[in-house]
Amino acid sequence: MKFARLGAPGAEIPVLVDADRYLDLRPLTSDVNGEFLSSNFRERVAKARAAGELPDLENARELRIGAPIARPSAVVCIGMNYAAHAAESGAQPPEIPIIFLKTPNTVVGPNDPVTIPRGSEKTDWEVELGIVIGARAAYLDSPAEAEAHIAGYVAANDVSERSFQLEVSGGQWSKGKIAAGFNPTGPWLVTADEVDPSHLGLRSFVNGESRQDSNTSDMIFDVPTIVHHLSQYMTLEPGDLILTGTPQGVALSGKYPYLTDGDIVDIEIDGLGHQRQSFVAWEGQR
Repeated sequence: MKFARLGAPGAEIPVLVDADRYLDLRPLTSDVNGEFLSSNFRERVAKARAAGELPDLENARELRIGAPIARPSAVVCIGMNYAAHAAESGAQPPEIPIIFLKTPNTVVGPNDPVTIPRGSEKTDWEVELGIVIGARAAYLDSPAEAEAHIAGYVAANDVSERSFQLEVSGGQWSKGKIAAGFNPTGPWLVTADEVDPSHLGLRSFVNGESRQDSNTSDMIFDVPTIVHHLSQYMTLEPGDLILTGTPQGVALSGKYPYLTDGDIVDIEIDGLGHQRQSFVAWEGQR
């Protein structure tokens, strides 16, 4: 199943994407949120669709695409999870997962414009596979238990400001990760039963030129390991979002220029859809 949220920011309508139809989920839920995702949602939606209880959403294709999940309680990120990306960052591959946080207000629609922070000269792109939690996870006994706690997967752009992240960070990366809108997400949430997260192609482009072209099979820590590991240190709640790291091919490598006003970034992951953002300088919006 594919889920989306359509409409103006703060007023998105939850829908089931059913081939070329967009079925209104409001007879079942007010939103694609933690409460919905933890309530046997796939079976409920299947029954409602079969019974004809989900009407087509009028003018769906004309509506803005929002993030496919409502604002999560937590956005947890894994750093340097591809060996080649660690190398281009000048670091050794980690022996245990590196964790940092983004704020919930970074999560925006897949095609929403992204504001380059005031004074930024090092805003960067990062295509990433996102995990959406479907059941509370705390102190899982093994990675094998992770699957039962995953609702589905999303495409995401972990936008980063590298000067804030590395030069004025005080040793913690989140300063460069938490500007509002720094996590375009979607267009869809695809349920876990339809995704093999261990082998997904993921790509990014800047102004139409290829930047990243890799596969999740190159991740150092796979999805079950990540969820299990995080559960030893925090309680993951339904609706929370985990970003699993980015492959090589970012501006931090020194091979490409950082983003500037007017640049267009495209992100895509096999089966999870495509997103496009225009980057707009903060100074130009005053």
